[in-house]
Amino acid sequence: MIRKLATSPPDRPQLLRNTPARMTEAELIDACRRHDRRAQKELYDRYNRAMYTACYRICGDFDLANDALQEGFLKVFQKLHTFRGESTVGAWIKVVIVRTALNRLRRQPRYEELPLHHADEEVNWGTTALDVEYLERAIQQLPDGYRAVFVLIEVEGYKHKEVAELLNISVGTSKSQLFYAKKKLRDYLKAYV
Repeated sequence: MIRKLATSPPDRPQLLRNTPARMTEAELIDACRRHDRRAQKELYDRYNRAMYTACYRICGDFDLANDALQEGFLKVFQKLHTFRGESTVGAWIKVVIVRTALNRLRRQPRYEELPLHHADEEVNWGTTALDVEYLERAIQQLPDGYRAVFVLIEVEGYKHKEVAELLNISVGTSKSQLFYAKKKLRDYLKAYV
């Protein structure tokens, strides 16, 4: 009697489930740690847009943001073995990417010490709703130091102490940079508000 070899249809869905696009975060990280190129591409695809936005907001330049993004993801893949799972991989990647973008800016330091007498004052933005695109353009007009501090604190949610450590500046400088960034933005947006 000839026996037919059993094909295993249940195995086929298993193969489909393990494609990088269908992997859980933990499975994807494990595959990336094994240098699986498809998994690395999937991890990049999942996070590149959000990370590019952070890079662009910090750098204020498309080319510089692209360079920071690529350099940052290289670091992510080189250092993924250090990821301990204490946060989401997205949060961990964001720290690596933000630090990389900040290092790009640090190569051309443009921070200036400013008097602290206005550093803790709030800037009145008014009550008119702002067009997001117009606000983005105004943020991009800020000097590098102002923009980096503004984006990290107001957009990304960092605290002054964290920003001071990331940028290697004092907490007072971080506060004054934020104050003057807001003041400059208010001036840029005067006609609009």
